[in-house]
Amino acid sequence: MKISRFTMNPFGMNCYILWSAPGGECIVIDPGMMMTSENDMITSFIDSNNLTLKHILLTHCHVDHACAARWLATKYGVEVEAGEQEKMIAEQMPQQGARFGLKIDSTPLTIDHILSEGDVIDFAGEEIHVLETPGHSPGSLSFYCPSSSVIFTGDVVFQSSIGRTDLLGGSYSVLINSIKTKVMTLPPDTVIAPGHGDTTTVADEKVYNPYL
Repeated sequence: MKISRFTMNPFGMNCYILWSAPGGECIVIDPGMMMTSENDMITSFIDSNNLTLKHILLTHCHVDHACAARWLATKYGVEVEAGEQEKMIAEQMPQQGARFGLKIDSTPLTIDHILSEGDVIDFAGEEIHVLETPGHSPGSLSFYCPSSSVIFTGDVVFQSSIGRTDLLGGSYSVLINSIKTKVMTLPPDTVIAPGHGDTTTVADEKVYNPYL
């Protein structure tokens, strides 16, 4: 499985495309595009590699991670997939944009397919395990790929930091529990691919993350 990262929007959010090979299938995690140039960056990559988009996975539904999910889903005829507890946040997409003063055309987001703890997505001969990791938002999910030794955590944990918990549905204690019981229990060499910033590893965060 190949992984391509695209950093975008005023929040420096990481959108990931998982893909098999040119002419194969792909998955987009957290399409937070806010400008036409960012839309073009993602679609050009998909189209130039002749990829078939199979899944749009959302770690959570904050505006910087999900504002282009419906646009991308409509363009390629796929579903938006996220955790059930994100429904209320998804429906407040316009209010989220206004709260941050964003000049974007956003509408309430509907989640087409609910993902839950224990779900497994088969992709390119690899399993993607869905982990419920609430705390930053009530329905935050992480996507763990054991064969590739990587986990996509959204805003749960970053390099030497953790996600903020002062937004709607956030909880510091719940977040710390999610990190310790779901992420830090993975093999030490597991790469953490966060929603913002550079990648890190489980081993490094156990040593250097001051919140843990």
